[in-house]
Amino acid sequence: MTETTSYSGNGLVLVKNPHLDLMEEDVLYHLDLGTKTHNLPAMFGDIKFVCVGGSPNRMRAFAQFMQRELGLAAAGEDVADICAGSDRYAMYRAGPVLSISHGMGIPSISIMLHELIKLLHHAKCRDVTIIRIGTSGGLGIEAGSVVITDTAVDSSFQPRFEQVVLGDVVVRSTELDKDLAEELLACSRDIPDFPTLIGHTMCTYDFYEGQGRLDGALCSFSSEKKLEYLRRAYEAGVRNIEMESSAFAALCRLCGLKAAVVCVTLLDRLEGDQIRASHEVLWEYQQRPQRLIAAFIRKRLGLTRTD
Repeated sequence: MTETTSYSGNGLVLVKNPHLDLMEEDVLYHLDLGTKTHNLPAMFGDIKFVCVGGSPNRMRAFAQFMQRELGLAAAGEDVADICAGSDRYAMYRAGPVLSISHGMGIPSISIMLHELIKLLHHAKCRDVTIIRIGTSGGLGIEAGSVVITDTAVDSSFQPRFEQVVLGDVVVRSTELDKDLAEELLACSRDIPDFPTLIGHTMCTYDFYEGQGRLDGALCSFSSEKKLEYLRRAYEAGVRNIEMESSAFAALCRLCGLKAAVVCVTLLDRLEGDQIRASHEVLWEYQQRPQRLIAAFIRKRLGLTRTD
């Protein structure tokens, strides 16, 4: 069964679940929020940008960075974790920007997205743009490159996300918003100190065997088979590999959210499996998607740099 997509014409976030209307209260358990315990429209109704990433520390640092970029706080000023009552995810805000961690892999990001999308719906947010920022393994491109995903593909290089629902396999599209990807690419031209490109992102269920690594606890294939597979991926348009983009693209598309995935590559997987760059280099790499998204948000808000 294939699910179709429909974007909301009024800019509201859609939820395709009739059961929600019958509930007196919606408890967003993993976010430590709820419709009776919190005034979600007052807390989040003015959110226009949602940025999600794996690490709680990285998303806290991104919120602090955005506060400075938007002129909302001095350097080093802390931000409060809105989800402090939960140890699953962390959530911060900087003006109209929400910054949330999603953990590693499809199960973790899917749980967060279900509750985040309901939060945005209950808060009556309009015209929200959501972007996943993170790290990835590159394919045929230099380490430190930033890849803007046009389509997330599975391990067979197909643009689909398969979700098992009550024993049936539901197939969902994983195409992302093309205009948003092009807008982000245009913003990257003002940041010339690292390469940025648009390409397919392969989403896997595993970091080791699923990505053709030779260095896991289990490996049943040769280095030649690994390289053959990765070269086929490259020929299919794949430029990086990670573990969340297909679920992210599918859920956002179904719920009427304009979405993008922007990830930096930590290595070229055609040259090796292990990440050997120094912590200083990796830290600088991880700033690259954040710098691009900050430039994009500032441009959308009509802000100019004063530094």
